[in-house]
Amino acid sequence: MTALTLPLPGGRTERYLPGAPRAFKPRANRPFNRIAYAAAHVVADPLAEHDPWLEPAIDWEATLAYRRHLWSLGLGVAEAMDTAQRGMGLDWKGSLELIRRALDAARDIPGAVIACGAGTDHLAPAPGLSLDQVIAAYEEQIGAVEKLGGRVILMASRALAACARGPEDYLKVYDRVLRQLRQPAILHWLGDMFDPALAGYWGHADLGRAMEVCLAAISANAAKVDGIKISLLDKQREIDMRRRLPAGVRMYTGDDFNYPELIAGDAQGHSDALLGIFDAIAPAASAALDALAGEDRADYDRIFAPTVALSRHIFKAPTRFYKTGVVFMAWLNGHQRHFCMVGGQQSARSALHLAELFRLADKAGLLRDPELAARRMRGLMASHGLDS
Repeated sequence: MTALTLPLPGGRTERYLPGAPRAFKPRANRPFNRIAYAAAHVVADPLAEHDPWLEPAIDWEATLAYRRHLWSLGLGVAEAMDTAQRGMGLDWKGSLELIRRALDAARDIPGAVIACGAGTDHLAPAPGLSLDQVIAAYEEQIGAVEKLGGRVILMASRALAACARGPEDYLKVYDRVLRQLRQPAILHWLGDMFDPALAGYWGHADLGRAMEVCLAAISANAAKVDGIKISLLDKQREIDMRRRLPAGVRMYTGDDFNYPELIAGDAQGHSDALLGIFDAIAPAASAALDALAGEDRADYDRIFAPTVALSRHIFKAPTRFYKTGVVFMAWLNGHQRHFCMVGGQQSARSALHLAELFRLADKAGLLRDPELAARRMRGLMASHGLDS
């Protein structure tokens, strides 16, 4: 292994020598004692004839291969979510094709778990929309997912956030939509750090008051709610909410800053997981969850501990650009041939950001082939004018 040159703040550089990857124990023949979904990314097709800013082009073979990789590690797949650039390059038409292909792939793998995002993203947000239009948009996407045999993750709606006049409008929409589901859904409360268009969701800017509305919507239709994923990056708020959920309704952590503690839980309960970071750290997530299932909390903590700094860097503000870091990790680890993204989102993070991500991934032992990762990193830095 030879060193490579990486940038530092202030125009400085350093010579950096990657270390060895971590060796995780083989998984035991036992199920996890937490439900764990990885929100999976999509692999772009950079050689397709298209306008990248205007229409998505997806490498279906590589995209589905990555889902098989996640399933092989015992993780479920949360399909067509924000990690797949839903609403940031991937439209509803492309999302539905992704869902169809992923569901087909899951049927060929015994025990594969998958749930699919349904929202209103084919309806442009506008203050003049009616609630009936929002409901109809939800119904269209839910119907499409259910027709394919998929379980629904009910995504937050930009259209509803744009036109709702107060909490009662949210309660009306969620009541109408949830009552129609064939099987219980996972709700997704996505904070505005992930999507600024969702500011004031549930009718309140204050998160405490918003939570009351969300809990009311769940309680009114608890039989139709498998659980809720909240992505607010606030561990105490998540803990407070999960203690108030109706019996049988799960909390799925979407906290990419504090997931080890929230998944492990406390004497009053725990969170299951539906996380974008599990796409990037899948081998470590699988090994940690296996340790937890074996009641080895020390090993669980040991495995997850070095991943937290990496995750916090990937999800640092502006948080909505975390997808760039997720795809970067997949590229470094050889799961795709290129570092190109739908909508050109590979340019959303700086060379300094990516260099630090490389260091943190290396320190966490998550570069499975350090020589390959270093070679790819050298080429990327050269494209930014930094030669090794």
